Amino acid sequence: MTMPHSQRCLGPKVYPEVPDGGWGWAVAMAFFVVEVCTYGTLKSLGVFLQDLMEEFGESNSRVSWVISICVFIFTFTAPLSTMLSNRFGCQRVVMMGGFLISLGTISSAFTNSINEMYITIGVVSGLGYCFSFLPTVTILAQYFSRRRALVTSVASSGESFAVFTFAPAFTVLKEHIGWRYCLVILGTVQASVIACGLLLRPIIIEPQPAKEDSESDKESLCLKQMQTAYELENEQTRTSISSGVSQGSGDSGVTSLSASDGDLRTAGAEGKAVEWEVQDKECREPSLSTLLTPGEDMDEAGPLHPSRPKLLDFSVLKDGAFIWYSLFGLFATLGFFAPQLYIIELSKSRGVEPSMASYMLSVMAVAEIFGRLSIGLVLNRVRCRKTLVLLGCVVLLCLVLVAFTIVWEFWGLVVCCALYGYFMGTVGSTHIPMLAEEDVVGIQKMASSVGVYVFIQSFAGLAGPPLGGVLVDVTNNYGAAFYSCAVGMGLSAICLALVGPAKSGMCQRQSGDGEKGRSIDEEEKMSQDSGQADFLEVDLALDYSPFTQAVDQDNASVIGS
Repeated sequence: MTMPHSQRCLGPKVYPEVPDGGWGWAVAMAFFVVEVCTYGTLKSLGVFLQDLMEEFGESNSRVSWVISICVFIFTFTAPLSTMLSNRFGCQRVVMMGGFLISLGTISSAFTNSINEMYITIGVVSGLGYCFSFLPTVTILAQYFSRRRALVTSVASSGESFAVFTFAPAFTVLKEHIGWRYCLVILGTVQASVIACGLLLRPIIIEPQPAKEDSESDKESLCLKQMQTAYELENEQTRTSISSGVSQGSGDSGVTSLSASDGDLRTAGAEGKAVEWEVQDKECREPSLSTLLTPGEDMDEAGPLHPSRPKLLDFSVLKDGAFIWYSLFGLFATLGFFAPQLYIIELSKSRGVEPSMASYMLSVMAVAEIFGRLSIGLVLNRVRCRKTLVLLGCVVLLCLVLVAFTIVWEFWGLVVCCALYGYFMGTVGSTHIPMLAEEDVVGIQKMASSVGVYVFIQSFAGLAGPPLGGVLVDVTNNYGAAFYSCAVGMGLSAICLALVGPAKSGMCQRQSGDGEKGRSIDEEEKMSQDSGQADFLEVDLALDYSPFTQAVDQDNASVIGS
């Protein structure tokens, strides 16, 4: 029966092992486009900030809530995205996300108040961002193993590419056609996410059935050996009983009552029992392995065999390493969006010309591209825990945020922007894919943990920019916003440092439970062996029953007479 053409083209891709390439390159290209249309677009909306203030007569803070609501919905609905992906598949969810992104952005061009934009861009587009981003990064992590860090870092550079390209392009374009038509063009470009959703073919890892015929032959042969062993044992038992009676009646013509003969019979029976036990063990192992499907044996089949996952799995909250890693993401998010929002005003307050201050974002974007590419190469080669590399980048990023508060000249701010963009690229491109590493939760639990992880981040994403704004209003110093970012990044470094000890402690507890289980199995096996030995003793005792001894005494008296 032939498979439909659409299913062959868009259905699951089957590999004997994680391909580290193959169709994964198409998924990587799709992730690049999704990054452009989600995070890249979100960070470029600041271009229209002044236009929206003038159009609707609103304050800076009121207009800024459009982006804050969008970020909050983006991250808060992550568990919903995970649930829908597990239920309907990543392809359909991403295609729906692309439609919502395009719909929200285009409809924003026809709004008449900032409250309407809270709904169009804040809620509709924010929900689309979530539906598009999370399933794409999850599928990409499943297609790669050894090259996962490098490919993810390169593909995620689409965000920096968008910031570097969209900001100057729409700044010039809105002077000719207006901000409303710019949003229509932007929404049309974002519709490409729908096509990217078609490329997200699920992956199935099915190891090639090595020597399937030989295993079936071996299984049938073992069954025959078991049957022969049973027959031989029964025959030996009957022979030992009948031989004792026949020896007593003189049918054999030879009477042997020596103890050595009894020892030989006992040793022979025990040897046959041991031999049958070995044969039975050898035969049970392949027969059990044939009953297990590749999805049940995760070590052989890999973590990606298709199964019916839970729609929403919060069991990862029992993992101490995941808890600390989620707290790392929560505090680190405080420093993800506020610097881009306040860097231009900070530069102006430090005496930089307004025309030159706008280039700070471009410096950040270019440096972020290099950061994303370099961290991929580093993580692809290091032999230590990858979370330690991420920890070093977080600590350096914290120091750069502190440096923003003490630098007062143009070139000093340029250097700080370059360093911030570089380390921001290293952290931003790896903190979500890092969930797939065994140092955190592993690839098997990534699909269920990524939604919970981003959900926890949502509260910091909503509070980060307003918190910085409150500090600026209280102190009349834009540097205060960078202090709050530095404090959040410092707390995230502490939480990230505790991931390794928490993971090691959990592994030790699991190994202790495994050793306890093995000791119980050994005790049960010893009790079974002792029971089998008792059975053999009862079986062999028939040769020396009172009836046999009485018959032997009669025969001896006859021979003596």
